[in-house]
Amino acid sequence: MGFSTTRRGFLAAGAGLTLGMVLPLGTGRAQVAAAGPFAPNAFIRIGKDDLVTVLIKHIEMGQGPYTGLATLVAEELDADWSQMRAEGAPANDELYANTLFGAQGTGGSTAIANSFIQMRKAGAAVRAMLVEAAAESWGVPASEITVKAGVVSHAGSGKSSGFGALTEAAAKIPVPADPPIKSPADFVLIGHDLPKLDTPGKTNGTAQFTLDIYLDGMLTVLVAHPTRFGAKVASFDDKAALAVPGVELVRQIPTGVAVYARNTFAAMKGRDALVVEWDDSAAETRGTPAMFESFRKALDAGALTVEEKGDMSAMTSAAKVIEAEYQFPYLAHAPLEPLDAVIELKGGKAEMWFGCQFPSIDRPTVAGVLGVPVTDVSINVLLAGGSFGRRAQGTAHLAAEAAEVAKAAGRDGVFKLVWTREDDLRGGYYRPMTVHRFRAGIDAEGRILGWENMVANQSIMKGTAMEPMLKGGPDNTSFEGSTGLPYQFGARRIGWAQMESPVSVLWWRSVGHTHTAYAVETFLDQVLEAAGKDPVQGRLELLPPEANRERGVIEKAAEMSGWTGPTRDGKGYGVAWAKSFGTYVAQVVEVETRDGAPRVSRVWCAVDCGIAVNPNVIRAQMEGGIGYALGAALHSRITLAPGGEVEQSNFHDYPMLRISEMPAVEVAIITSDADPTGVGEPGVPPLAPAVANALRALGGERHYSLPFVGATA
Repeated sequence: MGFSTTRRGFLAAGAGLTLGMVLPLGTGRAQVAAAGPFAPNAFIRIGKDDLVTVLIKHIEMGQGPYTGLATLVAEELDADWSQMRAEGAPANDELYANTLFGAQGTGGSTAIANSFIQMRKAGAAVRAMLVEAAAESWGVPASEITVKAGVVSHAGSGKSSGFGALTEAAAKIPVPADPPIKSPADFVLIGHDLPKLDTPGKTNGTAQFTLDIYLDGMLTVLVAHPTRFGAKVASFDDKAALAVPGVELVRQIPTGVAVYARNTFAAMKGRDALVVEWDDSAAETRGTPAMFESFRKALDAGALTVEEKGDMSAMTSAAKVIEAEYQFPYLAHAPLEPLDAVIELKGGKAEMWFGCQFPSIDRPTVAGVLGVPVTDVSINVLLAGGSFGRRAQGTAHLAAEAAEVAKAAGRDGVFKLVWTREDDLRGGYYRPMTVHRFRAGIDAEGRILGWENMVANQSIMKGTAMEPMLKGGPDNTSFEGSTGLPYQFGARRIGWAQMESPVSVLWWRSVGHTHTAYAVETFLDQVLEAAGKDPVQGRLELLPPEANRERGVIEKAAEMSGWTGPTRDGKGYGVAWAKSFGTYVAQVVEVETRDGAPRVSRVWCAVDCGIAVNPNVIRAQMEGGIGYALGAALHSRITLAPGGEVEQSNFHDYPMLRISEMPAVEVAIITSDADPTGVGEPGVPPLAPAVANALRALGGERHYSLPFVGATA
């Protein structure tokens, strides 16, 4: 893994040792400076109390980077897990860039993958400096010193020390240019279950989220957004709003009308009292059925070919041609914590506190809105109560709206922008509505001669800060998972029709794979059934000999479930697998009939994510992904009424999975020496198709649209 810069820095103070670097490390001595808790400018901070604090460059929203990245540091530092702590790093591209993005941000299940070597090198460098400091202090060779569970020792002299007592001397040691790191055979912490570092704070109430931020003089702000996507404010009357006790200001901003109040309740009442006339001339006024029809017509007219292999004319000699069309609705992310952000304007500078997923986008966006240098904008990255892609805003709309709110106030102050659940479900960002159209031909022996998959949906990246990454080409996130399949079809053609709508779309947990895996794996089941083949064996036969990791997860999931076929003892079994974000996941689902309705009772999941840094986190992410995916597959859809208004508003009509619906889940982690890959998203894609295939096996109809109708978990 390469690094974009050789800059390194080293900060130390009487309170302990702080190491900041963008690897590879250079030589030099530490600079003495104060390391404040809010601007640590470093990856590692060690206090006199022996506590090791790791500054985490990836936002913690439940997926485990606080624990995972701290594990990498602790492994090479030979620290005891009980002395490890984690804090969110501030916005600082130079120090905290995602090495795969070249900018500070969290997404694509890349936290461990991009940091695996970087954080281990950071830990190894600190260890080497502590050892050298001990050797000089004790007058013994560094080669004779050992470090174990946070204790630096020399057996010959009987001397030992914790880390804290050595930090002042270590600050004078040159930074190792390229510290060696351990062989996997020597790992003590990596590969072992470790408790999550953020759990205690989240259970005892000390963890700080944006809603916990209350600063002197702060005003809470709610924005009245249009009821149709693409609409703008035509006019408004704020007299009744300003009459609400606690309301102080009403201002028009580009996204709507903002109400500023001394508390949230007053802001809500004030917004309710607003009278707003909307300009719908550029708004989406079609309902969901009409939009689906336009998507189908686009595929009728043809699609851009994004992948083609082999000679599709072989389809003309097929003994049987199977066709299917799938419809996927818009989906909201619906994280437990709705969007919110605090911004303070003071003396021409801005400071923010929120669950910021992409500081590299949000920081310059705020600077641009306020007309100040980027260096005059600071962001404190807080914990976030879930995201599932919602905070990965290529348009930086939350940060931009917070900046617009602060700017419109016309004075210095502190402002907390709050989105309610209704705001987010009615006017937020969604997984794109999508139509998949399939055609496959098989010969008399059941071999697949040709495979065609046409996809129609909106581009997520177009019109965002991420668009330059497309380099003028198609948006791969719109159809990823339909291309690059390892299956050995005789020929294949994949096409994409880019649709347009003012409805705002965004990455949703596992992005394109969330719908492509469903479409591919359920249609493949249909083709295999027509060919008279077993779902597991049929998939294995389609894989080339070198597809060891694909084979490994499918075979393991089948073994775990005791697979003998799609039905057994009156129960239905379905299988599906997907590779997303470099990780291979296969799942077998058991569906049985209870109280006259089908119920998902068990899920067996096999995951190959390379080296397992923390199996506890991996299992948790697979289980969480399965629950999230099942809730969406069973219950979730965002629909537009004729006229374009969203019909859902909260969890009563956009239900999530209930605990009573959660199936028993068994997770097996495939042993691997490959570089680690992500686990935050890959547990999602296989679940819904496995359920659909199990429902079919139980005697049900094939499901060509989601959510499932008439099925319960």
